[in-house]
Amino acid sequence: MELPSFDMILFLVIVGFAAAFIDSVVGGGGLIAVPALMFTGLPTNMVLGTNKLGGTLSSLTSTVSFLFSGKINGKLVLLLFPLSFIGSALGTYTIHLVPSTFLKPLVVGLLIVILIYTLLKKNWDGSGQQVRFTFVRGLATAVCAFALGFYDGFFGPGAGSFLLFLFLMLGFDFVGASANAKVLNFASNVASLASFFWLKSVHLGYGLPMGLAMIAGSIVGSQVAIRKGSRYVKPLFIGITAILIGKQIWDML
Repeated sequence: MELPSFDMILFLVIVGFAAAFIDSVVGGGGLIAVPALMFTGLPTNMVLGTNKLGGTLSSLTSTVSFLFSGKINGKLVLLLFPLSFIGSALGTYTIHLVPSTFLKPLVVGLLIVILIYTLLKKNWDGSGQQVRFTFVRGLATAVCAFALGFYDGFFGPGAGSFLLFLFLMLGFDFVGASANAKVLNFASNVASLASFFWLKSVHLGYGLPMGLAMIAGSIVGSQVAIRKGSRYVKPLFIGITAILIGKQIWDML
């Protein structure tokens, strides 16, 4: 296994911290981490698998931080966790069979809708009541958890934003939505990582230094989100979603 130089390790540590800081709050850390890993010269499949190693460590750390804050709805996420896990494993397997490029236009459209809706929505400040689950609403939430898990394993960009938006629609404030979304993001990450390990597409030499830095970034990011509240999370969510839209449009052009 090829080991990175000291300069490369330092680069990955700095980038990993920044990516995890953002990802721990609103997702989108892959916008920073994936290009950095591409810069190392690793093959694309190895880049995606190595990124999942860092993403798994980051999302696990964020989940633990949010768990101690009391922001996680344990009963709800325990029901949705296996759906996200199974969906992601299937998505990661499918990516080796079907190209993911056809998803880009759909992702851009959905992100634009989310961005506009978030800008227009005024009462996501923690004062709203969480919705009551009917059978239809519960089934729709379960389907969304499975579908977003599949999407994260299959393609990935914007998965954290979509998950956060799902919990916003269920009545959580931005911090609560971020906390619960991170649990499902951990489920999809760990399932995808296991699949990449099975496919021998994870480079530990690059992934472990970056992953350790991402643990530190996640701790700092989640604590800032907990203390600053929705006035910090909402602008970051809007900013990252806008960047995701721009990045996807740029890739298509």
